[in-house]
Amino acid sequence: MINGFDPNTADRLTREEQDLIARRRKLLGPSYKLFYEHPVHVVRAEGVWLYDPEGNAFLDVYNNVPSVGHCHPRVVDAIARQSKVLNTHTRYLHEDILKYSEDLLSTYPDEISNVMYTCTGSEAVDLALRIARYYTGGTGIIVTANAYHGLTTAVAEISPSMGPNVPIGQHVYVVDAPDDYRGNGEDIGEVFAQRVEEAIKKMERHGIKLAAFIADGIFSTDGILTDPPGFLKKAADVVQAAGGLYIADEVQPGFGRTGTHWWGFQRHGIVPDLVVMGKPMGNGMPIAGVAAKPEVLERFGNDIRYFNTFGANTVSIAAAQAVLDVIKDEELMANSVKIGDYMVAGMKKLQQKYERVGDVRGAGLFLAMEFVTDRTSKNPDAKLSLDVVNGLREKRILISAASPSGNVLKIRPPLPFTAKHADIFLSGLDEVLAANS
Repeated sequence: MINGFDPNTADRLTREEQDLIARRRKLLGPSYKLFYEHPVHVVRAEGVWLYDPEGNAFLDVYNNVPSVGHCHPRVVDAIARQSKVLNTHTRYLHEDILKYSEDLLSTYPDEISNVMYTCTGSEAVDLALRIARYYTGGTGIIVTANAYHGLTTAVAEISPSMGPNVPIGQHVYVVDAPDDYRGNGEDIGEVFAQRVEEAIKKMERHGIKLAAFIADGIFSTDGILTDPPGFLKKAADVVQAAGGLYIADEVQPGFGRTGTHWWGFQRHGIVPDLVVMGKPMGNGMPIAGVAAKPEVLERFGNDIRYFNTFGANTVSIAAAQAVLDVIKDEELMANSVKIGDYMVAGMKKLQQKYERVGDVRGAGLFLAMEFVTDRTSKNPDAKLSLDVVNGLREKRILISAASPSGNVLKIRPPLPFTAKHADIFLSGLDEVLAANS
């Protein structure tokens, strides 16, 4: 795992930290990983800040789950009020799920007018795959080379970033992600569409019928590949022309993070067939979902019984409604554009100052800084990336890294981030880069 803590270095930590880590290992087993060379012990949070037991504040420039800010009072109040009244499933009539669904679907293109609910993004992707295969009669899935879409058995099979010990599914075809930084002036949209088309041909040659191509519009685990807007449309067109579905994975870029649009696919001028949502949907409460064109969902809904016990329970719906309302009322999408542009400008100044900063890019408050050994070869510099991540952690500024080699800083703060917070981040980043030059 990129930016993972090595338990073999625990002797460098305080006795309390060592004890907590030992208890985690004993009780939770080895699968539960920690971030950073020096793990962060948090006990509370508010807004864009996390706090350790001593009251030290850590600036959160990474967590997109609490998208409207940690412990936002309107979300907390909505959860508390609803939990005192009713918390049950979707097999009873209730107004709140309908009101929320209307509000949610109003952010989508008119062609997408149905929504189904789950608890997690992984469940949502799993459900979308089932729908796509049932609708098309195909089994073939196309993903990018370092994609991550979730961790159920079916979804792990379409998540190459899980590593060599998690086999890619036999009917899953992998294409290189659209990396404009290394595109040599080519039309990256055309190049990527050709890769997808070639994958479809290979699939057909092996007697496999295409079901779907799934991607998030910002290619977050492939390296946060944001530009130019619109480059993804040609690939989606190729898939739909071949009888497959385009599944937009909005678990990371969705709910206004890119600023100019509610959903990442809208930056590319695409109308997907299915859209999966998760992480920021309930600001930490377990709610996720699949939005769909009704004609895609119709036969699946009539033929297949689907029920999710906790999906869209009344408390989670209350949280999700509060999140949607806060994004609108506090104009967080406009803030995402404003502060995102401010941060990109500041990061580009650092790019001019430090030779190993190869590229700076982003959309709204989903940003990347890519490190290379030199700007001619553009070879990834993963060591510098992790040194910067851990150097910032020591300054109590939290980010992480992405891309196949881990050489890209992954920067996605809560949406209420301000210029003051950005200045703290940029100043700390400058200091850490100077120390590693």
